[in-house]
Amino acid sequence: MDRGVAVVGAGYAGMAAAVTLAERGIPVTVFEAAPVPGGRARRIVSHGHELDNGQHILVGAYTELWRMLRAVGVPQDAVLRLPLEIRYAKDFSFRALWFPAPFDLLGGLLATKGASLGERLGAVRFVMALKRARFRVEPDIPVQQLLKQHGQDGAMSHYLWEPICVAALNTPVDQASANVLLAVLRDMLAGTPGCSDLLLPRVDLSRLFPEPAAEFVRKHGGEIRLHSTVNDLAELKFDSIIVAVGPHQLNTLLPDHAPEYSYQPIHTCYLQYPDKVSLPFPMLGMAEGLVQWVFDRGALTGERGRLACVISAQGDHQQLTHDELADTCARELARAFPNLPAPLWSQVIAEKRATIACTPSLKRPAIETAIPSVFLAGDYVDPDYPPTLEAAVRSGVRAARFALNHRSRITTPTTECK
Repeated sequence: MDRGVAVVGAGYAGMAAAVTLAERGIPVTVFEAAPVPGGRARRIVSHGHELDNGQHILVGAYTELWRMLRAVGVPQDAVLRLPLEIRYAKDFSFRALWFPAPFDLLGGLLATKGASLGERLGAVRFVMALKRARFRVEPDIPVQQLLKQHGQDGAMSHYLWEPICVAALNTPVDQASANVLLAVLRDMLAGTPGCSDLLLPRVDLSRLFPEPAAEFVRKHGGEIRLHSTVNDLAELKFDSIIVAVGPHQLNTLLPDHAPEYSYQPIHTCYLQYPDKVSLPFPMLGMAEGLVQWVFDRGALTGERGRLACVISAQGDHQQLTHDELADTCARELARAFPNLPAPLWSQVIAEKRATIACTPSLKRPAIETAIPSVFLAGDYVDPDYPPTLEAAVRSGVRAARFALNHRSRITTPTTECK
């Protein structure tokens, strides 16, 4: 009797695993405690408003995520695709030029506004040095140390390298792993054309992948059980189990396999202004206070007048109440855009354990566990990448392949000699 595969957790990792299994005709059942799929990248309802629990920046180098989106039929216009551009509300802007790679990015660095000629030339030398080193340093060191070694301690560091690090790794530069950042820069700066493009979701994060993936699984004979909490894996009578929950939740499900990690938060502050309010670009950097990025949800998702301020990683803002944080975000936006009216309402969403801290030489858990039929998936499992949606999807696909191999071993008949 085929008992199929259970997937615990309907985030991006769990749904990527479920889709991979469903594609191969494997009966799969997904258990999710929340009312909607998505895990730490999902739609929530707060005070009558549908909001994402965070704002994600995607890039063209996320090849597994894009492959999975195509597999479940997500239309291309679900994301806004833009050439790599880091534009601030004032003082700085960088954009890849319309040249063949690598001159698109190198030319963009030379044409950067808001940095001296010496700093721009230094940034080009930095990128060329990273390419010669194959985007790897041994031993692994903090990003801050890497930048200092290459003379990147001026405007290019303040407006470009450090914000990219914090956005991608969700870890302060004095703690962040250089090699994890270099893995991202390698794929963005030395990948195929389009890898450095920004792709900004135009639908909420549950609709972007988890919900289409759930429909795909159902159409292929699988089952999605929302509002279903699993407290003991022994309750699940399946051939294989993929555990795709946050690492802190492993203490309950797999206490012998639970790693000891420190975590980093992400705070998202939604500010609703009158419908006429918009930004000059869908995503702008902020460098004068707590807010690191502000997104125009009207330009992206049609939520006119709604701006989303993002503060990644730890900092003094964690000591503020949500009302104090919202007031601070509104004041910082008002300084950057003097004609901005007062917001009509605000909502702060704090993911206190949004990601693990990506520190140098951090040991990641293996997909295989001490239990032969149980496998791990999650953004913290990928051995090379920071805890992004791409890492989550990659881990889900890998875990599904391990589960498939396990099924083939237990279902392959043996031949006895008589």
